[in-house]
Amino acid sequence: MRILITNDDGIHAHGLGVLERIARQISDDVTVVAPEFDQSGVAHSLSLNDPLRLREISASHFAVKGTPTDCVLMGIHKIMADRRPDLILSGVNHGHNLAEDVFYSGTVAGAREGAILGIPSMALSQGYAPGMREGVQWDCAETLAPAIIKKLLSHGVPRDRLFNLNFPGCAPAEAKGVAVTGQGRRDMSVVSLEERQDGRMKPYFWIRYGRTRAIPPGGTDLDAIYNGKISITPLQLDLTDTALQKSLTGLFS
Repeated sequence: MRILITNDDGIHAHGLGVLERIARQISDDVTVVAPEFDQSGVAHSLSLNDPLRLREISASHFAVKGTPTDCVLMGIHKIMADRRPDLILSGVNHGHNLAEDVFYSGTVAGAREGAILGIPSMALSQGYAPGMREGVQWDCAETLAPAIIKKLLSHGVPRDRLFNLNFPGCAPAEAKGVAVTGQGRRDMSVVSLEERQDGRMKPYFWIRYGRTRAIPPGGTDLDAIYNGKISITPLQLDLTDTALQKSLTGLFS
């Protein structure tokens, strides 16, 4: 099996090394193509107005001056053009990608681009306890992900689908199982803008998230993580609301 891995935290991110070790428990044929710099929150953007710069770090390790989507395209159409990868893994992200995060996340976008190109793809994210951003327990994902990935591959990844995997911020032995979940929804009223002033008294702004913890519905990715479980959310490329589409039939005829 040939595996391409990428991320959105950048070529030097700790989670990328974790993901490579995960991938090497599945195959010896692993190629790393990751952004030169941190690309968190860039979603599924493409570098259309700037050239892509490719730098070889070492054997089978490449940095791209671009987004995670750019990296997947570079990996498939340039670096691995002789034979496409059989699997794309994106991550391991520093922090969860839950609920509406899937629209903002470069990690999820890397996997989504793989799905668009017809390659089985998965996004992996490792959470951390509140206030413990610098104390991430990466061994949770590193220990538990390989078996989960192998099981998902044996089941099969349907075309135009991808898997979003999130690991709780705990030691591997403390994870309370695996849940196949739906995409949750946060209370977005906790999002705000904080206005500050620079040294020349000119205003600038930071996007802030409140720390209010919601009580999400059962069966969602948020609920699984809040209860210490690993969340596996199958996502699809087609965003069509088929029920609403049917209800609109005849409205404009």
